[in-house]
Parts: sequence; structure tokens; C-alpha cells
Amino acid sequence: MAVRCGIVGLPGVGKSVLFNAMTKGSAASGSFLFCTTSATTGVVDVPDIRLLKLAEIVNPQKIVHAAQEFVDIPGLVRGSSKCEGLGNSFLTDIRDMNAIVQVVRCFENPDIPHAEATLDSVRDIEIVDMELVIKDMEVLEKSLERHQKTARSGNKESQTMVATLEKLLATLNNGKWVSTVELDKDELFSLKSYCLLTQKPMLLVGNIDEKDIPNPSANPHYAALEKAAAEKGIPVIPICAKLEADLTQMEPDDQAMFMEEAGLTEPSLTRLIRASFALLNLQTYFTAGPKEVRAWTIPTGATAPQAAGVIHSDFERGFIRAKVISFDDFVACNGEHGAKEAGKQRQEGKNYIVKDSDVVEFLFNV
Repeated sequence: MAVRCGIVGLPGVGKSVLFNAMTKGSAASGSFLFCTTSATTGVVDVPDIRLLKLAEIVNPQKIVHAAQEFVDIPGLVRGSSKCEGLGNSFLTDIRDMNAIVQVVRCFENPDIPHAEATLDSVRDIEIVDMELVIKDMEVLEKSLERHQKTARSGNKESQTMVATLEKLLATLNNGKWVSTVELDKDELFSLKSYCLLTQKPMLLVGNIDEKDIPNPSANPHYAALEKAAAEKGIPVIPICAKLEADLTQMEPDDQAMFMEEAGLTEPSLTRLIRASFALLNLQTYFTAGPKEVRAWTIPTGATAPQAAGVIHSDFERGFIRAKVISFDDFVACNGEHGAKEAGKQRQEGKNYIVKDSDVVEFLFNV
């Protein structure tokens, strides 16, 4: 499963620079507003040193990383929900995303204009928040009107929906996200088709200057963003998008030296990808054989049959059992044969909850 993350924010915050650095893409970027005028998609491999360690032992024909899809979405301005700027283009694109990565400008640069004329990280995230809230309100208000008509005729399903929609609209009217509302299993299912913007998990990225990398919190704009994120319960990470873009153009040796000088132990983009996985409560398991060593993405808490279904629906439907070796045991025993000899390979049934980094072989029959 390729996770789709929409990169959003005001014009001029560095979204496209960050997108190009992550995907080695060519989304338009420049020192003027609305440089990006349409959504651009790029797929990246999820960096995982564990996968490379497995490959050293198995020596497969190929290595397949887990995939992450990022979409650079046109910038919005105050009033986008009412078609200001690029208007509903921005909001429509977000509906298909699994998560939102909001880039917030925390660097000063007089050569790059700001949509609001001045730099204020907290104000900027509030603008994005409000546009998403307003758009969701429009969707729910139309739905409420439809369900109220059928509810008056005695339709019990519509009566239940009216109660749910009124609860959500009351929350949105207070400027809060749908994700802050406690919903039961049935309510969550009934809202799935709405693809509500404020129900999606969000990660904030503070786009800082290179000089701020050693101590991002010393930057007052990023410090204010951190405080606001903590109050909202939203994760936030600092990234210098310009530096990351420069790193992608360098040879590996130069890249390592440049990162050391900047105070980075790894590319910040690696941290961003890990953070987006954590945001969506995802984890990775592995299959390892002579043809390929491969990482598979599954939700945390997935059962063995559900994990098998990510490979192919037949695997889930005809699941018999799973042969499981922990990653640490696989490496310590130098592979599957050594793990078997040491009694480290387990036979697990349908109720087994697959753990992050398990090395698994599925047995099935259809």
C-alpha cells in the first residue's frame, strides 16, 4: 500500500522545494506566489536500513522498498474555500490524501513574497485550518439538509445521521476539527465516503533557515509553531527545504560532509517519511527470499491474514498459517536456516498480530 500524503500550505512557504527534494521531481518552484498551479505527484522509497541488512544475508535478485506517495498541492490563501486564489482546486486535491503535511514558513527572505505580507507561523496555520473547516462545513450542511428531509418521513438511518452531522457541525462552528470528536465505529463508517478534510491526520513541517538547524527552537517563528502544535496535539518537525534540495544534487561523499557541517546526522527527509508513517499508525514487515527482499506496509495491529492480503487477496482468503522470525533473530542467526536451527522461527495462526520488522512467510491455499 502506497501512502498518499498531500503537501499543503500558503504560497511561498517552500512546498515545491520540499517536494522536489523528496521525490527528485521537477514541480515548478520560484520566488513568486502561485508558482505551483496544479497538483504534482511523486513516489519515493521509504529509507529502511533493516531492508539492506536482510539483503546482505539473503543476496536476493532485487530489493523492493516500501513506497510513499507525496502530492504537491497548489497553495491556498485566505478565502480559498470561497474560490479565492486557486480556490477549490486546493481543497479538492486534499480529499484523496491519507494524510496532510502542512509546510509552514519559518524563514525570513525579502526576495520571496509572503501571501500575508508578513511572517507569522501561527497565523498561517490558522488560515489553513479555517479554510479546511469552512469547506467541511459546506459538505456537512448540504448532507444535513438532505437527511433532515428523509428523517422527517421516519427514516431511522437518516435520523441517526442527523444527530451525527449536527454534532460535527457544532464542533466545526467552534473552529475545531472533526478529528477532535469522539465517534463510534458506526459513525466512522457512515462518514467514510465524505472524505472530510479535518478528519485527516496532519503533520506540521517548519521550513527553517540553514543557520537554524543546530537549534530550531531558537528561531522565534519555529518556537511559536512548536507551541501551537503542542496545544493542538499535532506533531511538528523542522526542515530546511533549501538545504535538502541542495543535498539531492550532491555526490554521496559530498552529501555526508555537507550534512556534518550543517549539524545533521541524516537527511531530514528521512525523518519526514518516518514521521508520516507514525502519523498514520503504519508499520513494516518483510519477506526475504532469493528472488527479492521486500518491505510491506501495514496498519499497526494488523493480523497475519490481513498482512498477507497486502501481498495478494488470495493470500488472505486462503490463509493457513505464517512462519515468523523476528528481524533481530533473522540477523543474529544469519538467515532463515540458522533461525530454524536455533528454534527462532514460529508458526503463527489467524489471530497473530504482526509486529514491526517481522520476517514472514505465508502458507495459503485457494
